[in-house]
Amino acid sequence: MSFIGPRPLLPEYLSLYTPQQAHRHDVKPGITGWAQINGRNAISWEEKFRYDVEYVNNVSFLFDLKICFFTLKKVFKREGISQEGEATMERYMGTSK
Repeated sequence: MSFIGPRPLLPEYLSLYTPQQAHRHDVKPGITGWAQINGRNAISWEEKFRYDVEYVNNVSFLFDLKICFFTLKKVFKREGISQEGEATMERYMGTSK
């Protein structure tokens, strides 16, 4: 595991990923990532996966620095902690077709 990368999810979700979404596993998982600074638990699963794949396709040292900076900013401002009306994110049920 690394500090920056797609946040690991439950193993039971593996069979629910589309081939595109599965590319999130092409890099080590991380504690924070592009999806976390772009909405954390306030965005949909599809958006999270899109951000994760965007990170995988554009991984670089400067991108990691940007994510690190914005992570600190989000933490101190306490933004995007939980989805509206929920204690946390709803359970992932797969991509709607």
